[in-house]
Parts: sequence; structure tokens; C-alpha cells
Amino acid sequence: MRPVPLVIERHPHVSWRAKALNAGVRAVLTPAIRRVPQGPIDFRRAASLDRMARRARPPKGTRMERVRLEGFHAEWVHGPGVGRDRSRAILYFHGGGWISCGLNTHRRMIARLSAAAGIPALSVAYRMLPEVTFADEALDCLAAYKWLLEQGVEARNVIMSGDSAGGYLTFATALLAREERLPMPAGLIALSPMLDMDLTAKAAHPNVELDQVSLMPLLDAFISEILDGLDPLDPRVSPVHADLSGLPPSYLCCSSSEVLACDSELMAERLAAAGVPTVLQTWAGQLHVFQMFGSALPESRAAIAAYGGWAREALRLAEEREAA
Repeated sequence: MRPVPLVIERHPHVSWRAKALNAGVRAVLTPAIRRVPQGPIDFRRAASLDRMARRARPPKGTRMERVRLEGFHAEWVHGPGVGRDRSRAILYFHGGGWISCGLNTHRRMIARLSAAAGIPALSVAYRMLPEVTFADEALDCLAAYKWLLEQGVEARNVIMSGDSAGGYLTFATALLAREERLPMPAGLIALSPMLDMDLTAKAAHPNVELDQVSLMPLLDAFISEILDGLDPLDPRVSPVHADLSGLPPSYLCCSSSEVLACDSELMAERLAAAGVPTVLQTWAGQLHVFQMFGSALPESRAAIAAYGGWAREALRLAEEREAA
């Protein structure tokens, strides 16, 4: 099979706001990450992050509705200006390193992504370590996708998406859905995803020195505990090593200087080689999942708008393919 065109969009300019934010992060957050103890993960402390974010208010005009699924829950998020129609939806998996974050930490960003795409988002509070195993997290996400289909939402009307660990779960869930012969969603969108659980390539990448948050020490400290003996080269563990044929059009977005950029670059190449139409968008000098900063950064606003534009186009093209 001849590789389909891989579209790479590079944004080389860094705003003064982003530079100021980066300086603050380097002064405060980076030293704290480097002091992370080399020992067992403090799961209780990690889980507290979502509780601490309960008071964070979403953008004005956002509407939410809690949904109970089997063993976990989710939340409908209608961003500002998004109507009540749920025939089209974003199925969103939050990031947080497979151990933290949730509905509260991500509600503001998801509301903005929903508004940009013009459709509601179902944000999934999948169970995390240590309540379930690493592999079971993707099974919860697959269950959420099945639930959405059971509600009458057609697969061609779904955008599956996530950030960081949630970006991993986006591809892991799509691969599980393909394995079960479920219909594929209209598209996959991953923001700063970690897709290769083997740290070798990341440790050797120049971005180790450029990354604003210095994530490598954190990854070194806990990735083996998260995998708990799983082989990081196993395609079921690292989606970059999987057979990617048959996946829907995919969109990856990351900072060109973050340590996880190499995962997006490699995944984009392998998706295209497998015949999957792929867009890779990189932004210079940004933090990991910089879309979280919403209206505070011009790059965040632009990246969110681009997310919405790609989602709308993916849904339109899926509808055309269905009608053909």
C-alpha cells in the first residue's frame, strides 16, 4: 500500500505570553518534578488533583449532565453555544498519566473544544490505577464508546479524542474497537499523546533538554510501575507498534519542544504508511497539552480553533463516505 499524504502543519512563532508562562513553569514546576522521589507512586495524592479542581468554573454558557455507566461515570459537556442535539459527539478521554485528573480538571478545556467543534462532548471518568490495571483503563473507554453507540449515536458521528494519557487511550480504544469489529468513529484526535511506552527513543531525543516541564525524570520514576511487567514493545501496550490499518483519519497536535513530540511524529509516519489520512500539527515553545490554558494564550486559542475545524471536516467527510 502506498503511503497516503501526511500533512504536517508547523507553527514556529512563540508569543510573549507563552514565553512568560514557560519561564514561570521552569522556575516552579520543573524543580518540583525533579524532586519526585524514586519510589512507589502515591496514588492517593495523584487522585486528589481532580478533587482540588472541583471549584474550577467552565466557560460561561457551558452545560453539563452526569451519566452513570457500568462501574464508572461520564459527563456530557455542552460548550458555549452548543445546542442540546447529541446525535454527534466528541468522546473524550482525559490525561493525567493513567493515575490522576478527571472530569473536574478537564471540564474547562473540553467545553472549549466542544464549542470549537459545535457538538457536545462525553467526558469519560474511566477507572484508573490502582483501582484497575493499565490495560483495564482502555476497556472502560471501549465500554463508553459502546454505550454511546447503544444510545443511537452513529459511529460516523463520533470524534474520539484525548490528551496525553488520554491520547494514548484514544488510539488504544480505537484498536480494541477494530478488534471487536465495531464501526470506526469519524476521526481520532490526540493532544500531546504518549503512544510509545518504551522510553528509549524519548530519552535519546533532543527534546529532553528542550522540554519546558522536564517530563523525563517523571516518566523514569513511574512508567515501570504503571506497566507492572507488561512489555512496552507489545503492540497492545504501545500503539505505535500496532497494525494501524483501518483506523479512521487522525489528527495529532503537540508542542515541537516537548519530550513526547517524538511519539506524535513516529505515530503520524506509521499511520500514513498504513494508509490512514493523518495531520500532524506542531507548535513551537509550548507546554505539554497547552490547550489547557484556553483563552490565556493565543496559541491555545488557535490550536482549539484548529481542533474544532478538523473535527467538523472529519464529520463532514464521514457523512459523505456513508452516502457514497
